[in-house]
Amino acid sequence: MDAHALRRQGWTISAIARHLGRDRKTIRAYLNGERVPQQRRQAPDAFVPFLDYCRQRLADDPHLWASTLFDEVVQLGYAGAYSTFTRALRRYEVRPHCEPCHASQGRDRAVIEHPPGEEIQFDWIELPDPPAAWGVGANAHLLVGALAHSGRWRAVLAESEDFPHLVQALDAVLRKLGGTARKWRFDRMATVCYPSSGQVTPAFAGVAKFYGVQVAICPPRRGNRKGVVEKANHSAAQRWWRTVPDALTVEQAQSGVDKLAVRMDERRRSVDGVKVTVAELADAEPMLVLPALPFPAELEVVRTVSPQALVSFEGNRYSVPPGMPGAQVTVRHRLGEDYLHIVTAGRAVVARHELAPRGAGRKVRDSGHVIALERAVLAQVSDRAPCKTKTRGRSRPRPSRRPSGCGDRPPELARPSGS
Repeated sequence: MDAHALRRQGWTISAIARHLGRDRKTIRAYLNGERVPQQRRQAPDAFVPFLDYCRQRLADDPHLWASTLFDEVVQLGYAGAYSTFTRALRRYEVRPHCEPCHASQGRDRAVIEHPPGEEIQFDWIELPDPPAAWGVGANAHLLVGALAHSGRWRAVLAESEDFPHLVQALDAVLRKLGGTARKWRFDRMATVCYPSSGQVTPAFAGVAKFYGVQVAICPPRRGNRKGVVEKANHSAAQRWWRTVPDALTVEQAQSGVDKLAVRMDERRRSVDGVKVTVAELADAEPMLVLPALPFPAELEVVRTVSPQALVSFEGNRYSVPPGMPGAQVTVRHRLGEDYLHIVTAGRAVVARHELAPRGAGRKVRDSGHVIALERAVLAQVSDRAPCKTKTRGRSRPRPSRRPSGCGDRPPELARPSGS
């Protein structure tokens, strides 16, 4: 009001700016109507260019985590912070409404205190619709282990949930964590305990004794007792599994979940009023030292022999004698040993190989198998000259529609003229 009044009195913009203590560009903007009192100039919203992408992603998957969507838009060039991003999601009402999710809110919760290094919680996740190239059936299997005190977790993909694969995945999770807590907690899975009574099976008791730990079994229908690992399951399923493309191999998918677990160590925690990260809490936990080798459980998986006389196992391929394409064989490996056996359906051992590193993509061939395969292939080669497939077809005379000789009658059979 003062600027407009002084302007009507003939004051210059510079004089008005000096009198009011404002910048000349501000006075000029108000006098030209570019700015209105009590209305702040809004900065351009950095979220608007990504609004359509977010709407489409959440329309396809309404339960996609905001943190996962934030990672995607950051890769596309979004420069805002996570809090600004989630505020924009709410302001533009991008996420579709889900009544079952809203109905489950408001339940009572409790926090169970865990001393450092006391407990590690394990659980299987059955991940639906894995890539067909994995050959694991309708579900992929992920074993997740989480330290109850700090919340650090690691996960390992397994082919199945039987006892040998459980031991193999459990040992791999412990080595990724850098040690083991004094107690392992499970729900009532049949490979660990008898589900009806909760008593640990003799086989798994031997595993616990081997690692020097205790085994704790959750009471029935008490899923919240494993709240730390359940939250880790949620993170792995929402932030990793929902974004796994079909073209990924098992090894590439394992690398993806490892990167997510390491990134989750950056989460902030407050301990006695002090801000720390999950990684700092986990590094301070007193962990037990692991044995040099895993528990010697015997792993057995069924495989099909390829036409090249190769059998796949844990990201590598191993040779067998020729003459077995399409046959079903069993790969047998005792955990901790440096070799494996390939056994036929009749329990005959047809190959023994040194174990290659998991996921190395190697072809391990026995020299005898290579020679025998070459002889078998050469024996099928014939000395007969091959058919000529690159010759030019010769044109043949086109047959007449009338039988040959119809127009050449003998003179004695020719009709007289005029008759």
